[in-house]
Amino acid sequence: MQSYSQRVRDSILPLSVGDTLPKAFEEWYFTGSTEDHEEPSETCELCGQDGLRYHFEISNRFTGRALQVGSHCILQFDVAVYDGSRRLTAKEAKKQLDRLTEQMRLDSCIKSLEALARAEHSNILDNALAYYRKNKKLTPKQAFVVFWRLRRNRIDHSPSFFNVTLRKKQHVTDLREMASDKVHFFWRALTSAQRKQAMRLGHQPPKE
Repeated sequence: MQSYSQRVRDSILPLSVGDTLPKAFEEWYFTGSTEDHEEPSETCELCGQDGLRYHFEISNRFTGRALQVGSHCILQFDVAVYDGSRRLTAKEAKKQLDRLTEQMRLDSCIKSLEALARAEHSNILDNALAYYRKNKKLTPKQAFVVFWRLRRNRIDHSPSFFNVTLRKKQHVTDLREMASDKVHFFWRALTSAQRKQAMRLGHQPPKE
């Protein structure tokens, strides 16, 4: 069975000028191009890891060759990430890649909400879409309706990508007064802190 380091070596060296991994990786940079495949079905063309949903493109400045990789490999092998002409530090590069991943997740949520709004032509769903575009979050009442109707219409979506707001007192009140079976519709969209808050308000986690 081919080792991890050998897979990386076999992937990168034939596409590079340098004949060692350190020299080769100095030639590569993140192009800024990303792709959301909408399900974890892709493979990193550098290390061979399966089950990737997102691809990040890296390119060689000398050979012009490109690879579709996972963000982990960009950080693992210190592939250059730029902001304009300035190369980012490792910490800055991670933040940049995290921001791009978050944007793809946001785009995925909006795509699902747009499909739902087209399917039902409801003022409630239209308002939820507009609210999410503006605030990047749903209120508890919106979240229940949205996830209920997404399931009902069998529209592909990733519940954990969505965000729910509990910043206003009314949102907390709405969550407290909501039946637990309704809260369970959007439980996976709640953060761990929000789930604890929901439990303090009298809701129990859904049974798996």
